[in-house]
Amino acid sequence: MSVEIKPIEATKSQLKKFVKFGIDHYRGNDCYVPPLIMDDVATLSPAENPAFDFCRAQSFMAYRDGKPVGRITGIINDVVNERTGTKQLRFGFVEFIDDNEVVDALFDAVSDWGRNQGMTEIVGPMGFTDMDHEGMLVEGFDQLGTMATIYNYPYYPAQLERRGMVKDVDWVEYLIPIPDSIPDKHKRIGEIVKKKFNLTIAKVKSRKELKERYGKQLFALINKAYDQLYGYSPLTERQIDYYIKQYLGLIKLENLCIIVDADDKLVGCGISVSSFSRALQRSRGRLFPLGWRHMLKPLLGHVDTVDLLLVAIDPDYQGKGVNALLFTELIPAFQRLGYKQAESNPELESNENVQKQWEYFERRQHKRRRSYKASL
Repeated sequence: MSVEIKPIEATKSQLKKFVKFGIDHYRGNDCYVPPLIMDDVATLSPAENPAFDFCRAQSFMAYRDGKPVGRITGIINDVVNERTGTKQLRFGFVEFIDDNEVVDALFDAVSDWGRNQGMTEIVGPMGFTDMDHEGMLVEGFDQLGTMATIYNYPYYPAQLERRGMVKDVDWVEYLIPIPDSIPDKHKRIGEIVKKKFNLTIAKVKSRKELKERYGKQLFALINKAYDQLYGYSPLTERQIDYYIKQYLGLIKLENLCIIVDADDKLVGCGISVSSFSRALQRSRGRLFPLGWRHMLKPLLGHVDTVDLLLVAIDPDYQGKGVNALLFTELIPAFQRLGYKQAESNPELESNENVQKQWEYFERRQHKRRRSYKASL
């Protein structure tokens, strides 16, 4: 049977089918970590995701003999294209069986849509913004994924390369054992930095205080610190409000480090969460009726792995040792919480500043992911 491509309408019922296909596609795979279905549906819904204020998107599903065999979403981020002077079509949320006809049908459909919108290049996998998953796994297929990253089968990059797509950028990821003590150099640098710049670690007593006192500052800092990174899309006020509501209420305060100056202005932060990987696998992406029970274990901190979601340092303080101050606060917290190892999550291989922060830690690069590109 030939492959049939169907555009997906942005209704909850169609988006749920779109999201669930990805989860079913990896049934029995011990490394794949499913998303929460409700979260991906919200991300793909213009009625819920404020990124649609400046993005256009169209999703497609591939069928053979009435059975779903692939999916893809085309995204045009007009803000990034204007900032970079490009006409890029992003592709994301891509899944497919290992079948040339299916892959070609999906990418032809999304490419045709992009060309009709005036785009001249395709890149990905990427999302609407950096808050979404990005980068196709090209190394580490036998490693457990995280809630913040994409997992895919080994044939995925081979299929993209068959179509003539080439590397645009790579991200690397590290598995880092939690040290028994703070590295001496970090201790010394941390103390020097505190005194030299009059910095302190902010003490936050509740998630409510975190939202009200530092919520907007936190995302403003991310905008400033990440502004020049690959494909970065500055967060708008509506997006910031959305993410404050969506994420800050879930952070365990012990996994958070906020560094402020004498005026209580945020100059650095490190955000981490207990690994939800096994909990999400057991829940199969559903909170209800019983999936929420699996989430309690990581919410309470009863897992051995912590995911380092992000580190953001004000550019005025980058390269001055502020990262060391983060680790002097977080390492003892991780020890108290019983974590044995940390997942770095994706870091651009070209970002020397972020790579250097691990030089005094034992670590193993266990994953690599890639953004591909091609002309349309």
